[in-house]
Amino acid sequence: MKKKIDVFEHMGEILNGVKNGVLITGKADGRVNSMTISWGMVGVEWGKPVFITFVRESRFTRSLLEKNGEFTVNIPLDDSAKKILGYCGAKSGRDVDKAKEIGLTYEEPETISVPGVKELPLTLECKVVYKQTQDTEAMTEENREKFYPQNVESSFSGANRDTHIAYYGEIVDAYVIE
Repeated sequence: MKKKIDVFEHMGEILNGVKNGVLITGKADGRVNSMTISWGMVGVEWGKPVFITFVRESRFTRSLLEKNGEFTVNIPLDDSAKKILGYCGAKSGRDVDKAKEIGLTYEEPETISVPGVKELPLTLECKVVYKQTQDTEAMTEENREKFYPQNVESSFSGANRDTHIAYYGEIVDAYVIE
């Protein structure tokens, strides 16, 4: 069962979740993958509520977003998801079925094709309406050196040579999985 919510009434929970870690879930070619993020924003763009997520160019989740153009944001309502967030932030969906390995329960979506995650019940269903690759030359030198040093190849965990792509997802549905 899902309880519909107003995104703006739950802004504090959403932003607190992002600060502490949430999952972004994508789906394409019969594969579903959830990835931990702690960078994101919620706001209004073109008169629509949007969630902006930042995904490195080399990540498996990026390929799903590029193919499907939809994602869910899966937000815990307490601290019971720490193990899930740790696992989904350390393993690549290219190599492992995270849902199977850690026991995630994917829930049927309401509006898009990408499921929510029962264990992280506050769910935002999003359709990509804009994307932008970050320009390292437009960043401060401090941020470029801290987040994009060129000493780890992009194929490794902890890679930092590649930048992020900002995906602006119009929030087309929002609810809490009960």
